[in-house]
Amino acid sequence: MEMIRTLSSQHAVVIFSKTSCCMCHTIKSLFNELGASPVVHELDQDPRGNELEMVLLTLGRKPTVPAVFIGRELIGGANEVMALHLHGTLIPLLKRAGAIWL
Repeated sequence: MEMIRTLSSQHAVVIFSKTSCCMCHTIKSLFNELGASPVVHELDQDPRGNELEMVLLTLGRKPTVPAVFIGRELIGGANEVMALHLHGTLIPLLKRAGAIWL
C-alpha cells in the first residue's frame, strides 16, 4: 500500500498497468495524447506486482488494471476515465492536478 500511496502523492498522474492489457494501452495513449505524461507502473514487470495487485483489489479495483490516480485520488479504471473524458471533466481535472497546462 505504501508504494501506491507514495507514487500517487509524488506525481500528478499515475497509472498502474499491465503490458498485455489493451485497455491499459488505450488509457496510457489517451493521457499521452492529452500531454499529461503519466507515470506508468507495469505490474507484470515488477517482482512485487502480485502484491500491488492485491492492494488495488482492496481499493475496489476489479479488474485491477488500469488503475488511474490523478492528483493523489484514485479515479478508477478505463470506464471511469473515458466517462470523465466524454463529459468534458477529465481535462479540467488534469489541469487542477498540474498534469497539463493547456
